[in-house]
Amino acid sequence: MPERSEWMTADEAAAHLGVSRPTLYAYVSRGRLRAQVLPGQRARRYRRSEVERLAQRHAGARQPRQAAGQALDWGLPVLNSSLTLIDGGRFSYRGHDVVELARTATLEDTAALLWNCDRDLAFVDPLPALDAATRAGLRRAAQQPWPDRLVAAWALLSTAPAEGMPPNRQAAHWLRTMAVAATQRPPAAGSARPLHQQLRQAWRLPAAADDALRQALVLCADHELNASSFTARCVAGTGAGLAAAITAGLAALSGPRHGGMSMRVEAIWPQVEAALQSGARLRRWINDEARRHLTERQQRGLPRIAGDTVAGFGHPLYPEGDPRARALLALLPPDPARERFVAQVMELTGQAPSLDFALVALRRSLGAPEGAAFALFALARTTGWIAHAIEQQDNGALIRPRAAYVGLRPLAAAPVATGRVIRPR
Repeated sequence: MPERSEWMTADEAAAHLGVSRPTLYAYVSRGRLRAQVLPGQRARRYRRSEVERLAQRHAGARQPRQAAGQALDWGLPVLNSSLTLIDGGRFSYRGHDVVELARTATLEDTAALLWNCDRDLAFVDPLPALDAATRAGLRRAAQQPWPDRLVAAWALLSTAPAEGMPPNRQAAHWLRTMAVAATQRPPAAGSARPLHQQLRQAWRLPAAADDALRQALVLCADHELNASSFTARCVAGTGAGLAAAITAGLAALSGPRHGGMSMRVEAIWPQVEAALQSGARLRRWINDEARRHLTERQQRGLPRIAGDTVAGFGHPLYPEGDPRARALLALLPPDPARERFVAQVMELTGQAPSLDFALVALRRSLGAPEGAAFALFALARTTGWIAHAIEQQDNGALIRPRAAYVGLRPLAAAPVATGRVIRPR
């Protein structure tokens, strides 16, 4: 049986969706589907995975139970939030376009915006000095691989009490504490300095790195109901404190399909550099990598999604490219090898760089230590976890969805106890 093409014609896409061609074109104009012109072709094509995902959503709209299940997998909105809007290839914090905000704001400014508080009243307490035992613990944590070292450092530091502070000052305390965990360095006398400067000094970078670090932190601060923010909200909804919600968010972020993706990008970079020695070799490597990811998903019975071709490329919410990645890559000096790799991946897969790729590119360009991409992401996203936790606590609701049970059903009547184990047939 011949392998199905990754692309559909307009007639094929319309037939799969059960609509006319004019309706198909209306989906494109409304941003529900993307049409692309492939190299060497004149007619527009539609990515099969995107058409199939849209068809599933249409089917789910007609079947409430299916729609509810898909809502937790890049699906429909499941709760209200006034923090971040993702729409039309752009995103904003409380009505402020984030790419524009990042041009001038600090992470502290962004935190005050997301937490809906006065910055000067929140960021007033420098962190206390660490005792000898905690310092020793940070040194031990620094010996672990990423992202485990950040998880270990945060676990050590988050046990310190922060009660008695007003909520906004407690939020700032935990954000600054995450900065210590991210660098595994005790707070210096200037721990009240802006967080991007603290990162730059901890990583021993030149002062010229300040602006790129500052913008990266703002761009990474929140991203609606991503896996880690949703996890943080679930914990906050139980009545647990901010530190517990941050712990939950960090655990989710560390996974290789979330913030841990940056470590996958770090791992393939040497392979990319080797493949860049010839155009044919680079194309072969990209195709092999894309085929490997597709095979893995097929073996698990999962549909193909953006981001499962080459690590650090593609994002389901941004079919035209991740605006965070565009903004970060625009800050970097020219790198012909990196730019050639990006162009080749986009030509062969149709997928643009994601935030994870851009963070690793930023890390390498600045000369920051390996793992700094994940550390920066975690520090910035702590701002969002806190905002989501506060919003969920103010909402007062417990997040408790129901499961659609698909396992074995219980027996019709309880068997009489005979001392034998009753096994279902």
